[in-house]
Parts: sequence; structure tokens; C-alpha cells
Amino acid sequence: MINKVKTTFSIKDLENLSGVKAHTIRIWEKRYNVLEPLRTDTNIRIYDLKSLQKILNINFLQEYGYKISKIATYPDEEIPQMVKSILSDKNANNHAINFFKMAMMNFDQELFLKTFNWLIEEKTFRQIFLEVFIPFLEEIGGLWQSDTISPAHEHFVTHLIRQYLMSTIHEGISKERTKLDKVFVLSLPLNEIHDLGLLYLYYEIVYSGYKVIYLGESMPIENLKDLKSHFSDIIYLSYFTVQPENDEVERYVKEMADELLGETNEIWLLGRKVQSLEMNQLPKRILVFNSLIELIRKL
Repeated sequence: MINKVKTTFSIKDLENLSGVKAHTIRIWEKRYNVLEPLRTDTNIRIYDLKSLQKILNINFLQEYGYKISKIATYPDEEIPQMVKSILSDKNANNHAINFFKMAMMNFDQELFLKTFNWLIEEKTFRQIFLEVFIPFLEEIGGLWQSDTISPAHEHFVTHLIRQYLMSTIHEGISKERTKLDKVFVLSLPLNEIHDLGLLYLYYEIVYSGYKVIYLGESMPIENLKDLKSHFSDIIYLSYFTVQPENDEVERYVKEMADELLGETNEIWLLGRKVQSLEMNQLPKRILVFNSLIELIRKL
């Protein structure tokens, strides 16, 4: 079945996207007339993209101390301008997520680029990825699972984030390697396709001065073994997001250990699928990290 891109939303969708409770949205409609929903043939409220943007902006203004009773008196065209004036404050950078969210819903690449360019004036790429992109991607996961957004929305924004990652990685690759004692081999387990976390680690490791062999998604263990004839002191790094299946994780990691460790190699793992592993039962040269930050500190 083809997933259709949403142009209208239920009140539950608005709640999922904005964080404003459906009960509160109904009160705002009835008491302050801030939204004018359409109605289905069965009298169910539906909302358009303009309504979503207005709810996001109202929520933003409330966080800065504006009362809904006051906001409701402003003309619709004035509310986005008020948000923009507040966003000139450096402390408001974390609200970029709302702009990325609107860019996603409207498939608006220009808004996405403008928001990123605004952030990069004040933050490093690492700060943007860890403080903005990671929370944004986590929120996208929840929105997709609740059927608030379609796969098209997710693919649109992840592709844009991937473009920025690849651009910064290419800059790092052109720099001379300063650490020659190890080679990192980055790959995802079989049938795992969520590569943004691994790509970000590619960026961090390259800028730390190490050589990186990036093999990407769905890489069989037997193919990883081929690297042992080309390099010594390899760190095999993998990110388990949705694969392997829960009852296969332990077996999969054991197979990695048997095939890849040898005398000097290491295996570094992270992702929610490896958090259930018993650390004291793993071979010494297998390290499991709880977060990107923890791994970065190890470099």
C-alpha cells in the first residue's frame, strides 16, 4: 500500500507534533478562536498545515512568557514575525527543532537550509547534531510510529541531514591522518539500514585523526573478516538500532567476536539493541557504549 503524504491532520496529530494537549487545543479554539478547523462529514475536526504552524508558534511564544489570551489578539500574520524577533536571541537556538519540523511537513528544503545556516553561526557541527538533530530524529521516530507523518517526511529530512554529514566528512578525509595505530571499520549489521548515527561517528573519528573504512548498511560478518588481511589493529564499530532481532543479539555479537577479534582487534558497539547485553560476559576487547558522547570521549 502506498503511503500518502498528509496535508490535513487530526487533533491528535497536532498534539503529537506540537506537544500541546488536544484538550488544550480545544479550549483555545472555543475560548480564543485561535484556530478554525475544517469538519469531516461526520463532524470530526481536521486541520491544515497553516493550523499546525500556528500551534507551533503559539506554543513557542508561551514558552517565552506570552499568555494565550494576549496571543489570540494578534493578527495571524504578526505571530510568525514575533517568533522571528525572539529567535534573534542566541538562547533560542534549541527551538530550531520546530523550524525543522515545519520544513519536514512542507517538504521545504529552503527553510531547512536557512535554519541550519542560522544554527551554524552560533554552534559547531557537533553541537547541532547532538543538541538539535538527535532530539529531532528521536521525535520523528515517535511521529512515524504514531502515523502522524509518512515515510516520505522521514526520508526527506534524513536525506538532508545525510547531505550535511557527507559534506563535513569529505572535508575531514582531505586532512592528513595524525593517528596511525588503529584503523576503524564502520558497518551496520545485516538488514540494518539506519545509518545516520554511524555516519556521524564517521565524522567524529575522521576529525580525531584516524583512518576510517566505511562499509555502511547491512554488512555480513563474513565480509568484514576480509579486512583482517589488509589491516592490523582494527576497531570494528557497529550501531544496532533495529537489527539484529532481540533474541539474536547475543548470538550475533558472539559470531562477531569469533570471526573478527583475533589477537589485536576490538569491537565497539552501540545502539538500543546492545543495551541488554551482559557486559561481564563479553570478551575483553568488546566495548559497549551507552551513547554517542560516551564513545566520542573514548577516541
